[in-house]
Order: sequence, then structure tokens, then C-alpha cells
Amino acid sequence: MRLGVNIDHIATLRQARKDVYPDLLAAARECIQAGANGLTVHLREDRRHIQDSDVFLLRRTFPKTQLNLEMAAVNSIAQIACRLKPDSVCLVPEKRQELTTEGGLDVKDNVRKIKSISRKMQKSGIRVSLFIDPDAGQIKAAGEAGADMVELHTGAFAEYSDPRRPNFERSKAQKELQKLLSAAKLAKSLGLQINAGHGLTYKNVRTLVGPKNLFTEFNIGHNIIARAVFVGLKQAVREMKEILE
Repeated sequence: MRLGVNIDHIATLRQARKDVYPDLLAAARECIQAGANGLTVHLREDRRHIQDSDVFLLRRTFPKTQLNLEMAAVNSIAQIACRLKPDSVCLVPEKRQELTTEGGLDVKDNVRKIKSISRKMQKSGIRVSLFIDPDAGQIKAAGEAGADMVELHTGAFAEYSDPRRPNFERSKAQKELQKLLSAAKLAKSLGLQINAGHGLTYKNVRTLVGPKNLFTEFNIGHNIIARAVFVGLKQAVREMKEILE
């Protein structure tokens, strides 16, 4: 299973001081050397962490490394993506006041808009993923919108499955796990690649690694960076890779 490391939080630390440290390119290099299969960055409309210059520098510096650009389904970012030509884009919902992405994209009520953005990306040779909740209606709508992949939002599962989090509850975690597995099976039947991400940790991701031939890639950021504070970025990435392998 592939690991995409989200390095937004490196940029968050840098932007806290509007400084040049920590160096995003150095962080990316550490991740790649440790075995990450790709890099994920979210170019938000408010530019709170990743900047336009970051994504172009990453693309130029690591042209052979898979670059996944998370973005809102808006034309201003789509135009940047078409110039950047990442390997893939993941369309996500955005709210200015949120700390992090709070839920999946509503594809069902926005099929026409998302299909238009998706076609624009695909014409530029970019694969399109949709970040959605594990809901059958959203999965089917993703197929109608012409997506190549879906990234299942694992936030609820992550909240209920981690004993250190306030919402921990085993029975609810099991229900959310079944939702994820059912959604993944449906997506696979529609010919979609299935990725997963949000709130995943070294502990709870093990549950998703078990089911064979469902998940292709996990995009994980915060927990890897949190672990890196204590063991260094290379070691943190290696530890996650070992779990996925």
C-alpha cells in the first residue's frame, strides 16, 4: 500500500513566523528518502500554510515523485493546477473558519460543477480524486462526475477508534469501519481507485491495512509530523511505511 505524506504542517510551522524555516523542500526530501511514495500538499484559497511558490518548487525539485495537490473545486486553483501539472489532484471542501477539513465533499449536489473541474484537470493529464464521506450516494456521484479515484474521509473512524481522543467508543469505531469497507467495495465495483485519509495514526491505520485489495493509498500528515517531533521525520515516515507494508 502506498503512503502519501502530507507536509502542510511543516509549512504551518514556517508561516507561524512568516520565516523560511523549517524548509519545506528539506522536509520533502526527508520523506522521499525514508520511502514515502508521494507528497501531498493542500493549496488552500486562504494560503494559510502552503504557498503558490511552494508547489512549483516541489514540482521542479522532485519531478519524479508523485505530487498530490489538494484543492477546492474552484477555477482559480484549477488554473494553477493546470500550470503545475501535479500527478493528481484531490478535490476537497473548504471553510475559512475551519482548523482542518471537517467532512467530505458533497458530490451529489454538485455533480455538474465537479465534473467540469475534473475534466479540466484530466485534459491536462492530471488524475482526479474526490475526498468524500463513506456514503453510497457520494460514491455513485463520484463515478458520475468522472473521478479517477476517491479518498474516503476517515475522520469519524479515527475519532472513535483512538483511546486518547475524547470521542473514543469501540462500538462506534466498528460501525465507522464497516462504513469505510462497504464504501471501498462499492467504489472498487465502479472501477475507482480507493485512497483514505484524515486523522489516521500509527495505531488505527493498522485496521485499514488488513482488508486486502481495497485501499491503494493512505494520505497521512499530522500524526507523522507529531511523531517526527520526537524521532525525526525520516524515522517517523519509515515507521508508517513499515505498518503499510
